[in-house]
Amino acid sequence: MSQPTPAIVAQSAVRRLPRMALLLLCAAYLLPGLIGRGPWKSADVTAYGYMAELAHSTEGWMRWLDPLLLGLRPETPALFPYWLGALAIKIAPAWVHPDLAVRIVFAALLWCTFSATWYAAYYLARTPNAQPVAFAFGGEAHPTDYARAIADGALLALIACLGLAQLGHETTPALAQLFFVANLFYGVAAMPYHRTGATVALGVGALGLALSGAPTVGLALGAGAVALVLIDRHRQARAEVDDAPAYAPTAALTIAGVALLAAGLVIALGLWHWQIVLPGQHAGKTLIADLRSQAKLLLWFTWPAWPLALWTLWRWRRQLTARHVALPLWFALVPLAATWTTDFSERSLLLALPALATLAAFALPTFRRSAAALIDWFTLLFFSGVAFIIWAYWIAMLTGTPPKMAASVMRQIPGFVPQFSWLTLLFALAATAAWCWLVRWRTGRHQAALWKTLVLPGGGAALCWLLGTTLWLPALDHAWSYAPQVRTISERVGSAPCVATLSLSRPHIAALRYHGHFDLRPLDTAGHGTDACPWLLVSPEAVGRGNAVDFKQWRLSGTVRRPTSANDDILLFQRITP
Repeated sequence: MSQPTPAIVAQSAVRRLPRMALLLLCAAYLLPGLIGRGPWKSADVTAYGYMAELAHSTEGWMRWLDPLLLGLRPETPALFPYWLGALAIKIAPAWVHPDLAVRIVFAALLWCTFSATWYAAYYLARTPNAQPVAFAFGGEAHPTDYARAIADGALLALIACLGLAQLGHETTPALAQLFFVANLFYGVAAMPYHRTGATVALGVGALGLALSGAPTVGLALGAGAVALVLIDRHRQARAEVDDAPAYAPTAALTIAGVALLAAGLVIALGLWHWQIVLPGQHAGKTLIADLRSQAKLLLWFTWPAWPLALWTLWRWRRQLTARHVALPLWFALVPLAATWTTDFSERSLLLALPALATLAAFALPTFRRSAAALIDWFTLLFFSGVAFIIWAYWIAMLTGTPPKMAASVMRQIPGFVPQFSWLTLLFALAATAAWCWLVRWRTGRHQAALWKTLVLPGGGAALCWLLGTTLWLPALDHAWSYAPQVRTISERVGSAPCVATLSLSRPHIAALRYHGHFDLRPLDTAGHGTDACPWLLVSPEAVGRGNAVDFKQWRLSGTVRRPTSANDDILLFQRITP
């Protein structure tokens, strides 16, 4: 007789992961990088620029429906993330810096994403088709304990994904989209168990995606969810299973109604903009080059979830239409399709991580001991090696020994002056000690647990992020910030009443206002006579396109380059006084 499920799990394998340990791991991943830095390039500082403009706007509520940054609309047609950041700036107390207030709010969004992913995996694992094989004499895992172990594994897999590290700590519409996708995912998964709460989550997810720049993704996810609900109800009716939680007869109509309401809101606000860019259509890239870069992105961005997700699809291949496989599969395929058809590849792929992590968790009950040991040893060597490199280069940067390593660091961050802090050193040492304890626990003799295979990947990802944002935070802030470039401009411009601009990018405009507090004005409104702006900032591409700068009025004062980028220049002109 064939097994109804590939999962064979005893009750002893679903012992509880200590809640305090899981909360500390999430905190160790969330909190580092909140303080001690400014907005990073380019999307991070751009998003903050729009939030600050809304917070300080005096044009009334209509401006909140059309955010502008020096007359430019956002590249991502979003509203809610900018509203959220602007409200955080407005209500923050005086002793909290505005950009820190924004980062705290967006860190809360990531925390809620963790919670939604955990509960979505939990309720999917509660379904009868997802349960492990029943033993002849009992002793199989209890459904609730089994579901909790799967949910713990899904959360650990999400934290372990390499692509979440930087994008999950920015204040961009992409992180808001991730939060709303996780809510939509949870709403569909939990609807057979908690209809009211799940319906609220559905509404939050669908409407949030519509107002965060991803209405098409939200509509596609909603359409697929409706189809999966109808298939699940049809299967329940044919199987005549009375004790299994099922979707309500109105579940499909609820999901469809919420999705259509979100679509109508997008149309009413004019937020629906097609941004289709197929592989081979990017400037300067061939089809093969595009496919290769997309494949590389997929491999590293979703590691280590994607190999486990593929293993899940193989081992559960006879249940691909079951709720616990089909739902996360659809929520992973839609963002993957968006990644291959838009120009915002990384930020589109970010939305697939909760579903991929859930699929990865369902691989855990199908692993043999040898496969789990292979994952453990690979993870141990990989993250321990990365941590060793982080420590070694940090010591070389501070001490100059070994000389080659120190010289390599300074080539990457020219102009940076190394800084030492006892506080960050203590945090880094504590994190490293915790990693050593975790490795010792995992390699020691202890009772098996279903989630143990993903403890080292999740802990290793948190360790490397914490080391990077403690030991290396000043260097990262120097490398990923526009502050050095703006500082150079400020030294040359001095206390000018205003600065004219021509064809500057959104990140440059936001950085100049945040770091330099300049009164920027487009060139055609820069004034004349006594009100004229004495300085002009020009993008080199504008000169190359033939945009006329009247050199009878301006002379080139110099080219200001961001130290860590050879392709991020601004031309500085000074007005010629008759």
